Formats: sequence, structure tokens, C-alpha cells
Amino acid sequence: MSDWNQGIIDEFRANEGKVGGMFEGANMLLLTHTGAKSGTKRVSPLVYTTDGDRMVIAASKGGADTNPDWYHNLVANPKVTVEIGTETFEATAKLVDDRAERDRLYAGMVAHMPGFGDYEKKTQRLIPVFVLER
Repeated sequence: MSDWNQGIIDEFRANEGKVGGMFEGANMLLLTHTGAKSGTKRVSPLVYTTDGDRMVIAASKGGADTNPDWYHNLVANPKVTVEIGTETFEATAKLVDDRAERDRLYAGMVAHMPGFGDYEKKTQRLIPVFVLER
């Protein structure tokens, strides 16, 4: 998975935030986060939507029954760096605890990229949603 992610990261940075393949046309960002246990900086390419000034990301892991590693990192270390297009800025990741708000924001993810609806059907877990605030 890391080689696959690195290819997306490289393409993103080489093309001012644009990528092709299955993510062509999707809103993509690069999220730099700090390892919960290791303290190591990691970069994850993620699809996002917006809610006002906030960016919305979902810890879908393609519908797997476990959360992605970056979920645990954000819970432990919510200060992140975000790259969108050619812009880089600091943000704070906040897990959405309110179920109605989470459902509304996740529906926005599905509307932007319908595959998120499939992820939800593949797993028994409630896929966590975060907002990123500058």
C-alpha cells in the first residue's frame, strides 16, 4: 500500500494537486500526520469534501473492518499539515462525535465519490469522519 500511496503523492505534487486513475476529478489532499506510537511524520493521500471552511475526510480504509493507521494518529496527534493543490497549511483534525453531523458529512463524501457508499456497505463499523480546521 505504501508504494501505491507514494505514487499518488508523487503525482499530486508533480501536477499541482491533480491525480488521475480512480481519483481523477476527485478532491484530493495530502495529509501529513504524526505517528501515535512512533512519532514519525507520515503522508496520506485522501479524498475530501468541504463543509464551509472545513475539509472533511473519512477513515474508510476501503470498507475494511479496521480503521486506517492515520485514524489512530489523528486521535493521538490532531495537529496536521494539509496540502491542497499548491497550498500547504497547518490544521487541526477533529473527530466528529455527533452522529447526525457525521452522517450528514459522510453523505457529502458519498455524493462526491459514490465509492464511499460501497465502503459503508462492506463493513460493520461506523466509518469515522474528521473535519480539518485551519
